[in-house]
Amino acid sequence: MATLGEYRKKRNPARTTEPMPTKTKTKPKTKSEGNSFVVQEHHASSLHWDFRLERDGVLVSWAIPKGIPPDPKTNHLAVHVEDHPLEYANFEGTIAEGEYGGGKVIIWDRGTYETEKWTDREVKVVLHGRRVQGRFVLFQTRGKNWMIHRMDAPARPDWQPMPEHVRPMLATLGSLPKDDGWAFEMKWDGVRALIQVDGGRITITSRNDNDVTVSYPELRGLGEQLGSSLVLLDGEIVAFDADGRPSFGRLQQRMHVTSAPAARRLATTDPAVFLAFDLLYLDGRTLFDVPYQQRRELLLGLDIEGDHWQTPPAFEGSGSAAVQASKEQGLEGVVAKRLSSRYQPGRRSPDWVKVKNIRTQEVVIGGWSSGRGRRAGTIGALLLGLPDDGGLRYIGQVGTGFTQEILDDLHARLRKLERKTSPFTTEVPRADARDATWVTPRLVGEVAFTEWTGDGRLRHPSWRGLRPDKSVQEVTQES
Repeated sequence: MATLGEYRKKRNPARTTEPMPTKTKTKPKTKSEGNSFVVQEHHASSLHWDFRLERDGVLVSWAIPKGIPPDPKTNHLAVHVEDHPLEYANFEGTIAEGEYGGGKVIIWDRGTYETEKWTDREVKVVLHGRRVQGRFVLFQTRGKNWMIHRMDAPARPDWQPMPEHVRPMLATLGSLPKDDGWAFEMKWDGVRALIQVDGGRITITSRNDNDVTVSYPELRGLGEQLGSSLVLLDGEIVAFDADGRPSFGRLQQRMHVTSAPAARRLATTDPAVFLAFDLLYLDGRTLFDVPYQQRRELLLGLDIEGDHWQTPPAFEGSGSAAVQASKEQGLEGVVAKRLSSRYQPGRRSPDWVKVKNIRTQEVVIGGWSSGRGRRAGTIGALLLGLPDDGGLRYIGQVGTGFTQEILDDLHARLRKLERKTSPFTTEVPRADARDATWVTPRLVGEVAFTEWTGDGRLRHPSWRGLRPDKSVQEVTQES
C-alpha cells in the first residue's frame, strides 16, 4: 500500500499551513468506509482543480487543469498526484510562494460519492455534490496520463455546449434614435474580440475568426478570475495613451504580433485592456435570443473588473448626453443598442446604431506612390479602394498620419504583394498613377476623413492604421 510519505516529502511544515499527517508507514489496514469527495480550485502557477476521493484513510487525488467536464462530449485531462491526508478536505488558504503548489486554494465543491468500479487503471463513481452531480469515470491512457469523462447527461436538461466560430454582431452607421428603449455605450477606438473562457483558460478570436490569444498575454488573468465558469464574451481590445484615452496607434503595435516573447514585452510597455460589453454564453446557456438588457444584467453579475479587463457602463435615457460625454472624453462616438434586441451573430443590424464624432472609413490598399524628400525610397502615399461589383473602386490616396515605423512596416508588407497591373477597375487619375507600384488587394486599413467628394473620393484622409481583424470582403462604404 502507498503511504503519505510523498505528500510529506514535498512540503515543509514550517512554511506551509497545509495539514501535515503523522509519520505512519502505511495506510490503515482496515478499509475506510468514508465516501466523501472534495474539489478544490487551486490558483497555483497554473490554475487547476484538485479532485479528491476519500478511500482507505486518504484522499486519492487528481489535478484537473480544466475542471470537471460539464457534459459527456468533452474529456478533460486528469493528472494523478500523490495521496493527501483526510484533513486536506477542509483546507482553504494560501500556500506560500516558492513552496510546492504555491497559491490560493478554495473549496469549490464537496459531497459524497458511490463507487461503481475501482481498479488501478479505472475509477467509476457517482458524485453527489452541491455543484457537481452525476456519473464520472477516471481512466488511465496508454501513457501515464489519466482522463475524466462524464458518463451521463448534464444535470440540467437544457444544457447547451458553447457555440463555436461565432462572428460578432455589427452596428449600422446612423444618427441617434428618437424613440425610447435604447441604451448607449461608448464607442472605443480598438479592435473587436470575442473571448471564450473554459476551465479558467481563455481563447481570443478576432472579428474574422482568427485566434489572437498569443498577442495579448496580459488578458489571461481574466480566465483565472472567472474560474470554472463557461463564458463567451463580446468586447473590444483597447490600448490607452498617457492621458487615459484610447490610442489606436498604440494598439497597432500589438495587433500584428505572433511571437509570444515579443507579446510579453509589449504587454509591459504598451498594455492592452479588454472592455466587455456583451455576454453570449454562460454555463450551458446560449444567450443569443435573450434581450440585450438581460444579457447586460448577466454580464454585470460576472463582476469583470481587473487591471486589464473591465465592463464599461451602458447609459439609458438621453442619447445626446451620452454623445456629449463621448466628445468630452475624446472618444470616437457612441453605439446605441435597443434594449429588446437579440444578438444576431455576423449580421449588421439596425438594432445597434453607431453614432460617430469622427468620420472613419475602412479601406483596401491597391498600391502606393513613391515618396520624395525625407520619404525618398519608401511610401509617399497609399492608393485606396473599396470592393465594388467584384472589383476595386478607386477612392483616393492618403499621405498623412504615418510615423517612420509605420511606413517601414507597410513598405515591407506591400513589397510582398507587388503586381504588374492595377487592381482597380475604375480609373486612377494620371497624377496618382504616374509612379505607382501596384499590389494585390489583401491589406485592409482605416482612415479618418472630412467628407466624400462628389466624384466619390475621400477628402482630407489621414491614416489610422491597418485592420488585420477585417477581411477585404467585409469592407463597405459607410454612408
